Amino acid sequence: MVIGTGIIILRIHDCRSLKGKRKVVKSIINRMRNSFNVSVAEVGANEIYQRAEIGFSLVGNDRQVINSKIDKIFNMVEKIGLAEVIDTDMEIINI
Repeated sequence: MVIGTGIIILRIHDCRSLKGKRKVVKSIINRMRNSFNVSVAEVGANEIYQRAEIGFSLVGNDRQVINSKIDKIFNMVEKIGLAEVIDTDMEIINI
């Protein structure tokens, strides 16, 4: 079994309230879930208007497939253009 995890740190421009941030973050999370069937949630920077940390995980049986999907997730979030991707981090664990 292979477990892949990732964190995406975003800067949300022109956001002046938590309500505006929530709208952007929910849109990104829903697109990730619908496109890649991953477990995803906002995991940090909950009270900061212009910053979001989104974490996700995947499970599979092939390391290369998991690595490819994580790369595609990072690319998709960047292409959406709702927020600037500041940093990404991923880890793949074989069990």
